[in-house]
Parts: sequence; C-alpha cells; structure tokens
Amino acid sequence: MSEAQAAETVWEPSPNDLESFWMPFTPNRDFKQAPRLISRAKDMHYYAADGRAIMDGTAGLWCSNAGHCRGPIVEAIQRQAAELDFAPNFQFGHPKAFELASRLTTLAPGDLNYAFFCNSGSEAADTALKIALAYHNVTGAGSRTRLIGRERGYHGVGFGGISVGGIAPNRKFFGTALAGADHLRHTYDREHQAYSRGEPEWGAHLADDLERLVALHDASTIAAVIVEPMAGSTGVLAPPKGYLKRLREICDRHGILLVFDEVITAFGRLGHAFAAERYGVLPDIITFAKGVTGGTIPLGGVLVRDHIYQAFMNGPEHAIELFHGYTYTGHPVAAAAGVATLDLYRDEGLFERALALEEMWADAAHALRGEPHVADIRTIGLVAGIDLEPVEGKPGQRGYQAMKTAFHDHDTMIRITADTIALSPPLIIGEDKIGQLFDATRRVLRALD
Repeated sequence: MSEAQAAETVWEPSPNDLESFWMPFTPNRDFKQAPRLISRAKDMHYYAADGRAIMDGTAGLWCSNAGHCRGPIVEAIQRQAAELDFAPNFQFGHPKAFELASRLTTLAPGDLNYAFFCNSGSEAADTALKIALAYHNVTGAGSRTRLIGRERGYHGVGFGGISVGGIAPNRKFFGTALAGADHLRHTYDREHQAYSRGEPEWGAHLADDLERLVALHDASTIAAVIVEPMAGSTGVLAPPKGYLKRLREICDRHGILLVFDEVITAFGRLGHAFAAERYGVLPDIITFAKGVTGGTIPLGGVLVRDHIYQAFMNGPEHAIELFHGYTYTGHPVAAAAGVATLDLYRDEGLFERALALEEMWADAAHALRGEPHVADIRTIGLVAGIDLEPVEGKPGQRGYQAMKTAFHDHDTMIRITADTIALSPPLIIGEDKIGQLFDATRRVLRALD
C-alpha cells in the first residue's frame, strides 16, 4: 500500500458492525451476542429490526411521555431545522429559546420565574449545584460550599451529580469526586412500606436526618440539598407523606437551598406538570430534562426562583452575571421541540390523563403480588417498581434475565435497576394497553429461573 493510499480517509465502515459503539450502562459483551436493536417507533411501540412491535413500558428512558414520533413534534423539529439550525446563546439569542423559557416558567409553580437551559439531566444537576454555590457567593455566604444529596439518589453522571448521588456503582470507579458532599439516609424501609400505593404513610421523620448533618457540619457550610421527589433510577421510591414538606421547613430554618431533581417526575409522570405541585412544596430550584421534549431532542435545564436570579443582577450592566453555559444551551431545534411538546401535553390533557389512570395502574401492578420471585411492589403516578428476589450470590442477574426475556420472548421493553423492574409507560397509554403491559410482565415473571 502506498503512503497516499494509507493516508486516504475511510468513510464507510464494515456493514452491521456492532463493535465500535461503547454502549452506556450496558453489558457490552452480552448485548453484542444477542442485540436488542430498535429500528423505528410510533406512539406506544418500538419496532425491532426484525419488524416485531415492542410495547414501550418505559417511555424510552422515562422521557417519551407523549409517545413516539408524534406528528406535531416531528413537524416542529423539521420546520425549525429548515429555518434556523443553530444560533449561539452566548451574547446572542433566538426567539424559540425565549418562548420556551416563558412557557416553562408559566407552567411552573410559585415564583420559579427563570429558566436556564442545558442538554441533559446530568448537565441540569451540575448547573443547579453551580448556581446554588454561586448564589451563596454573591450573597456574602461564601462559606456555604457543602452539597447534600441522598443515599440511592440519582442526579446524572457529571462530577457534581455523582458526588451528591447515592448509587454506589455510579460513584466507586471515579475517585472522591467533589469534596464535602454528604448524604441523607434514603427513604425506603420494606418492613414499614411494603406494597405501598402512592406515598407511604411511614417515613416523614426521615427528613429529620438533615438536622443531623446540620449538627455535624454546621448550617453555615451547607449550600443546598438536592433530592428527587420520587427516586426513580434506584427503583421507584415514593416520598413518605409529609417528608418533602418537612425537608422544606428544615432548609428554611437553616438558610439552605432546596433543589428538586425533576428530570423524571416533571411533565406528567406523577399527574402534574411538576411533582412540586403534587406535594405542595416550592423548592428554590427545579431541574428538568427528558419529558420536556418528549425525548425527541436532547434538552434540559433548571428553573430558579426570583430571589436567586435577582441576586446575580448587580454590578455593571455590560458584565456577565453567571460564568456558566453550554454551546447547545437553548438550541433552536430543541427549543422548538419543547414548545411543540408542551402544546401536545396541553391539547391532549396528558397530565390529567396520568392522574386519572393512577388508581387503575396501581391495581394492575399490585395484582402481580404473589407471582414468582416478587418481593415488593411500589406504585405512584404512572410508575411501578417491582422488586425481585435476587439469585443467591448473583445480584442483578434475575433482573437482567427479566429484561432480556421481556424483549426477546414477550415483545415488551421494561427497565431494570439491579433486581428491580421499573415500568413507566408513555402517558398516552390506555386501559387495554395497561392490561397488556402487566400481562406481559406476569409472563416474564413466570419464565424466570
């Protein structure tokens, strides 16, 4: 081979090559032996490469709340890409970003009147933590540098998010991450909460664990507490009744900002635009992503209350107030997708639909009690967590078998976290599809070793 030939750029890879893609949160070697490939989607279904219709029991990754390939969203994306593909939001702007920000802040509760955009839930969590730290700096409380998360919490995969997150495998390979982070105890206790429907009666007192951390570190060092209203990725842990209100009261007492990570819970998953409304608790910051565009285009962000934004609006008017942002912050196509998605949620009443279906959903999920290997079932909104008894000495194996069996043998996509099955379908689901989803899940459970 000549030097000229060796230097040629190779544009075409080998056909059907699965090796090059290092897949996230996936056992790559096992997957590539028997891949679960999806080639298209519509409404409640994915379609496998072999043409099989696969019921989507997970709304993608908690994100396709309006279903797949919905016409109004697709058309908005197409129009925007043809009109304005990209424009910077550093020192410039474009109309759709401002329109989406206005729509979101109108939808949000209380005085959460300002939106900052990013591209994912991970970036949203890191953005919220940076804003919290910066807020205390600009208000003269620069000693408040400590961030408090919660055991079993998930706040994405950035260094800030894994520092306050509480899922061990997401943390243990990456060193100490941010110094000074600490964690509340998690809210799940099977002895007191088994087979709960909605918010458990037991556990509001667990919020008092924040007082322990205040006593340990002193409030003057704590910037913010970040929690998921419902902890989703760890296996569907609903907040005990009164827990979030109690957490709000303790934060207020000690001057600590309260951040709700609503990347999963926002946009109808719990029957409201934001879980904060369901619980009557106003956090200082809300993070969002996933459902804001129905999963069609990456977009995330944070909503902040008036006093946080206004604290930065000092100094010379030509000076940048917050040194933070991303190239694709408020991307035009993503913003257009967001506006169209909010329109669809409103026009089809999907948040209200989710709330109306909650009892029926819970009945169907809890009907699996007594099926093989089931150790606990939890439901809230249109979400269900089904704990499986683990195979002795092989944690996670039974859950992984359930996921593969569901796809290959029962034409259903389910999500797993270790030995927990999590179900969270698109909000367009109806009674017949709820029955179909749980019938398939029952067959999966009966097929497990």
